[in-house]
Amino acid sequence: MAGHSKWSNIKHKKAKEDKKRAKIFNKHLREITVAAREGGGDPEMNPRLDTAINNAKSDNVPKDNIERAIKKGTGELDEGEGRYEDATYEGYGPGGIAYFIEVTTNNYNRTVGEIRHIFSTFGGNLGTDGSVGYLFEQKGMIRIPIDGQDEEEFMLEAIDAGAEDIETGDDFFALTTGRESMYKVRDNLKDQGHEIESAELVRIPSTEVKVDEQTAESNFKLMSEFDDNDDVSNVFTNMKMDEETLAIGEQID
Repeated sequence: MAGHSKWSNIKHKKAKEDKKRAKIFNKHLREITVAAREGGGDPEMNPRLDTAINNAKSDNVPKDNIERAIKKGTGELDEGEGRYEDATYEGYGPGGIAYFIEVTTNNYNRTVGEIRHIFSTFGGNLGTDGSVGYLFEQKGMIRIPIDGQDEEEFMLEAIDAGAEDIETGDDFFALTTGRESMYKVRDNLKDQGHEIESAELVRIPSTEVKVDEQTAESNFKLMSEFDDNDDVSNVFTNMKMDEETLAIGEQID
């Protein structure tokens, strides 16, 4: 988990510095729209929506945009974009690295075509449903800014809140939770007075594959291409994220 948590932190930092803010905003707003449609427009009664709104605010998505996305989800506003749905795709990247990709799309044909094209461009291939999904376990990940907090004291509070694992990054703590307990742990931490940077469900590989420098670079470029796609919400792989490999990833734009 450690390496993937660190890579997630690196991606999170890059997202903060990304000049293409519209893409970041768009991904947040699609998640808000789907969350509102599935669970209603009241964040107090819809944990997924509440989390999506908080995550969007942490990336400075304007309030008006958030409110419009909620109305689109509840059906109060129709902008003619079609109905957004969640979907997943599985496949293999360079060196046989497994990929599990989550998307939010209003056009499955367009999205699957783009996913297939990206895989093939970088020497990978789109697989069938279930081809690699069994290699990943879904967990919750919560980020909390360090802001001068005592690490040992915070860890005790996080464990009391229900966290399974805690890691320390440069700027924030990364907490791992059970899939079903993420919202409860998040709320417990908020009740303790902690600021929630973000909370999301992630997929952790059960086993990891160590690759050479060239294969790592090819896979990081593939991940970056997926991250740049408007329909893609999350990309997970089973490439081993040790310090040597992470150093390669940090150099990829």
